[in-house]
Amino acid sequence: MSELIGWIVNTVGDLGYIGIFIMMFLESSFFPFPSEIVMVPAGYLASKGEMNLFLAVVSGILGSVAGAWFNYFIAYSAGRSVVLKFLKEHHLEKLERFFEKHGEISTFNGRLIPGVRQYISFPAGLAKMHPFKFTVFTALGAGVWVVVLALLGYYIGENKELIGKYIKEITLITLFLLVLVTFVYLKIRRSK
Repeated sequence: MSELIGWIVNTVGDLGYIGIFIMMFLESSFFPFPSEIVMVPAGYLASKGEMNLFLAVVSGILGSVAGAWFNYFIAYSAGRSVVLKFLKEHHLEKLERFFEKHGEISTFNGRLIPGVRQYISFPAGLAKMHPFKFTVFTALGAGVWVVVLALLGYYIGENKELIGKYIKEITLITLFLLVLVTFVYLKIRRSK
């Protein structure tokens, strides 16, 4: 694993913002791997002055949205039978129930839940969710996660032990914020 992380840090360093975009595209589409191993090193490189933190974050968000759009487009245009080549049927059914239960905000929520973020675009595409809303909710959810990881790398990137120690707390705080945002969104939606 340390060799993989070293390779990713070097790749991000060598390819820069394009590397971040490509890896976050892959992370958000059909080739899931932890976004932590892309954005934390990017934040670390920014802390050393080798990257611009703002551009690293923007590259991560754009890559995430592009990867999500890839899955959305597959589901929207090719349909359920093609999506089932990427997912087992019972997994797709769980995602569809999640999407039906939480509505469009699930594309925001889903971006913050490990194991869901890569695939939440499939039910959105199958449901033919409005493209603008899909993009906004996806970008907001991906943005929260990308910023958290980049700042984590920026402030404690040299200390891998601290990252390992605090990633659980950061994930819990992020999930708490997710619940809070969802609650506010649903209240506003019901009041309308």
